[in-house]
Amino acid sequence: MAQRKPSSTDRYMVTEKYIVTRGTALHFPSKTFGKNITPDTVYGVIVDIPISPTILATLVTYINGAANLYFNNGGEYIGAAQRYQTVAQPARILVANAPRMLGDCQKTTKLDLPNRAKHHIHLITKNGIYKKELVLDNLPNESKDVQTVVYLYQQVMNALHTAQLKDQLK
Repeated sequence: MAQRKPSSTDRYMVTEKYIVTRGTALHFPSKTFGKNITPDTVYGVIVDIPISPTILATLVTYINGAANLYFNNGGEYIGAAQRYQTVAQPARILVANAPRMLGDCQKTTKLDLPNRAKHHIHLITKNGIYKKELVLDNLPNESKDVQTVVYLYQQVMNALHTAQLKDQLK
């Protein structure tokens, strides 16, 4: 019997570790970042990024510059922002600019995983979680604010990749 080719509407297979870690990131308490976080402050940006038909990455960034990457297969790359300012700085810039796209997002309690065709951008505030589903092929038709946030999270991903290469040379 022939095996079916994965479709862009298929969901990713995930480990329990990934589900727990992603859930924790999406519900991370604002009090961790001090008392200056107002109800409308975006203090976290979590992006689900399809990498391949079998690999889903979740980029987790917070207002303090933390930036970690988690994979649906249980893999992770964490702590780079503590070792490299070149990771922390773009993460801070991403979170600082994320409120620009709040108008493009919908407040949600539905935190499902994307299918293989969409990125999910989650903006975390005390008032709740705001979500934008995005198909990169459609990016030119999105607002400049969404385009900016996508560019900025790609900068964080590039910084993480560079940090990972440096770590491998140690």
